[in-house]
Amino acid sequence: MGGTNARFALLDAEGRIAHFKTLACADYPDPAAAAAAYLKSLGLDTVSTAPQEAAFAIAAPVPLTDQAQSQSDNLIFTNLAWSFSVAETRKRLSLARLEVINDFTAIALALPHLETGDLELVGSGTAQEDGAKAVLGPGTGLGVSGLVPSPSPSGSWTPLVSEGGHVTMAAANDRESAVLGILRGEFVHVSAERLLSGPGLVAIAGALAELENKPAPVDRPDHITRQALSGEDSLCAEALDMFCAMLGTVAADLALTLGARGGVYIAGGIVPKLGPAFAASPFRARFEDKGRYSDYLQDVPTWVITHDAPAFPGLKVLFSQD
Repeated sequence: MGGTNARFALLDAEGRIAHFKTLACADYPDPAAAAAAYLKSLGLDTVSTAPQEAAFAIAAPVPLTDQAQSQSDNLIFTNLAWSFSVAETRKRLSLARLEVINDFTAIALALPHLETGDLELVGSGTAQEDGAKAVLGPGTGLGVSGLVPSPSPSGSWTPLVSEGGHVTMAAANDRESAVLGILRGEFVHVSAERLLSGPGLVAIAGALAELENKPAPVDRPDHITRQALSGEDSLCAEALDMFCAMLGTVAADLALTLGARGGVYIAGGIVPKLGPAFAASPFRARFEDKGRYSDYLQDVPTWVITHDAPAFPGLKVLFSQD
């Protein structure tokens, strides 16, 4: 469940992910109402037919333990006017068990289970089989997580619970510094998420327009992307290039921080829709542009996750671990 859409699915008798459906978060007051509407659409809205167990992956900070969740009055979404109690939601949906984790923690859990067809390589590099993996993705916000090998002999992995999207955004050149300077006049803190998200793409385009003394372009990220890719608007094209370059900076910072020799994975609602244009963007060149550590990063592969809903395989892993 992100800032815009709530996606639902069921595990069938063979353990396959089935009955996938997307609902608009704006149509419902909270996650329980959206989940209830999903179950009703499948005729599973009675006590005798409804699932007994569920897991939510949400775009919000989530306490690490069930006890901490139960003691928390509310889990609050970062980019959506939703909050909810885990215990109350479990009761409303008549569930014996409800697991709640961060959405990018769920995607991190899914990484070893993604198929070749779920990934598109951008640039070069070779992943170390037992190397830590990093994942981030711009959408309504900017999700960040990672997966590190467990010290246990089982060969299992441990996902990270992170709010890395809210680190301070750094500029790599004077043009980016000028854009950040404008945004600092609007926000108390200019985080990576302030630029690397749907609203962030709009903010970049608006700041560039101000620098050029031009009218701000359209105020929807999909419109900016379309005009950039079609060549209709040079300012939109510069905004998208800057967006991809800055994503390369943040991805490289994350790779260095985690020692992500197992690769960096890009998810979220924006990048997968760019298709080949993302591979041709400044992303990979910026990713490798780290001075003395450029050679290090040249060996780290980067992939775009093309799976429609990569959190679901992660939630399946979550249940299988018990």
